[in-house]
Amino acid sequence: MNDDCAIRASNLTKVYGDLVAVDHIDIEVHTGEIFGFLGPNGSGKTTTVRMLTTLLEPTEGTALINGYDVCRQRYQVKQQFGLVPEESNVYTALSTWDNLMYTARLYCMPRGERERRACELLALFALEDKRDVKVQFLSKGMRRRLTVAMALIHRPPVLFLDEPLIGLDVHCAQLIKAQIRQLNAEGTTIFVTTHQIEVANQLCDQVAIMDLGRIAAVDRPERLKRAFQSVQSVEVALDGQETDQHEGLKALPGVTEVLKQGDKVRLYTADPSAVIEEVVGYARSQGLHVLSLNTLGPSLEDAFLAITGQPMAAAQARFHREACRECPMRDTCDRG
Repeated sequence: MNDDCAIRASNLTKVYGDLVAVDHIDIEVHTGEIFGFLGPNGSGKTTTVRMLTTLLEPTEGTALINGYDVCRQRYQVKQQFGLVPEESNVYTALSTWDNLMYTARLYCMPRGERERRACELLALFALEDKRDVKVQFLSKGMRRRLTVAMALIHRPPVLFLDEPLIGLDVHCAQLIKAQIRQLNAEGTTIFVTTHQIEVANQLCDQVAIMDLGRIAAVDRPERLKRAFQSVQSVEVALDGQETDQHEGLKALPGVTEVLKQGDKVRLYTADPSAVIEEVVGYARSQGLHVLSLNTLGPSLEDAFLAITGQPMAAAQARFHREACRECPMRDTCDRG
């Protein structure tokens, strides 16, 4: 194993009856990087994290965290990481301080050390004035920050974040992202699972795209986007959007795919200049005004589309339709 490898999985597999939730995947995360695990809900991301963090026994394959085997050296592995699950695992009947103290005791931290560390984390996550407040009275964003603080109480070199920003308002999401960057700058290796493409694009040094339990591609976000430079698009906003223009725009010559994004429509094409002329002509023929018209290069979402053959939303719907309903452990297996 490479000296700078914090996480390595080889042939990692999880099977539930006839459903292969994670299908013989290989992962390598270097020390000090932010690694993004990108895929739609139900693609196997959370199942993978549960295996890497000793919560699930792999059906096949091996995984190492800082050189320790997740199956044979569980105690040593648990000392190496902090885990922030998708649902905040805080005790609502306890105060913010007591949640931190309880978690520190689980890691057998001496009293003086755990209290010093808890004070540091309260300051870092702007929770000092909530020290003695019971968690049931905290907002969702505050609970999320407390969950991250609890995962960091024992100063782990590796941090797993499962959908860290889901359900948060813009202010809280920005705060969490800033804290992730700060932790990484201080040397923490961070493994982020997300179905939010912009989270991966903004935070991660390297991204793995997962689809139906398999890793379809691994690379830096910019390289993934450059690899699909042919995936270009024209973004247009027309007045009269209360009338659906989707089918009319989709029928224009040179348009291969159409996506509605808020009050705009994105037209995928290999020839943006030609499509611009077609859009202007279409608007004129329909008596519409062009409010905005832009050409766009490929995004990380376009890379996902090119790799998997469908948009994120379609991949998510397909998985739940074809796979989750067949899972004999559907109430407990991966939903994210």
